Amino acid sequence: MEALILAGGHPGPDDPLYPYTQGQPKALLDLAGKPMLQWVLDAVNASQAVTGLRIFGVDPDAHPWAIAKPAHFYPDQGSMLKNILRGLADIGQQAAPDEPVLLISGDVPTITGEVLDWVASNADRYPDLDVVYHVVERRVMEARFPGARRTYLRLKDVEVCGGDVNLVRVRAGQRDDDLWERIVASRKSPLKQAALLGWRVLLGVLFRQLTLEQAVALASQRMRLAGTAVLSPYAELAMDVDKPEHLELVRRDLAARIAQEAA
Repeated sequence: MEALILAGGHPGPDDPLYPYTQGQPKALLDLAGKPMLQWVLDAVNASQAVTGLRIFGVDPDAHPWAIAKPAHFYPDQGSMLKNILRGLADIGQQAAPDEPVLLISGDVPTITGEVLDWVASNADRYPDLDVVYHVVERRVMEARFPGARRTYLRLKDVEVCGGDVNLVRVRAGQRDDDLWERIVASRKSPLKQAALLGWRVLLGVLFRQLTLEQAVALASQRMRLAGTAVLSPYAELAMDVDKPEHLELVRRDLAARIAQEAA
């Protein structure tokens, strides 16, 4: 299975991470002695499921990247969605429309090969779906990363935050409308996403009348894509680095991992 790694992003002066990046790519942030992106690449290297990768938005010469599998680097195509669509189009030149592809954000440095292999296994569990989206329950996230302060979607039966490692079929990229663009642009606000998906979803979220299964069914219908949301036991796939407190949290976590491996 191929993976698309979305590693673009240059925090601007109004971004909370700008004092740390100073105009440099977010992917190059130092975490326990490695650039953030290298931690993600380490997980890809360790994965049994990933056979190749396409990396968007980072200069291949910015660091001596350690990559153990065939890799292609692409300049940022202008948005997260355009990066995804370009990657799916290129993979689609050699793969069947139902081929699953891993989508991995470049700012989830605590993921491991085990996490990626678990996500990849869901392609077989849901062979007829276009998109398999992964979410993490609040209790799971706060147990693994106390004080992470993620943004949660409060539903009737569960409270979840969105994951940054997901599955998509090649055919899902063959859309000719802008709904994907608008949803990706609002990805940090569950309420904005709910509004884009229609008033039934928005009201259901606001008044906590929708279960996770009901929300997924309505969203899939609105987007004209067959999809599902899967509860992940791995909080790491939702621990993206957006704020200084996230940065310090993952630095401590990765330093502890290094110490444990050295013991």
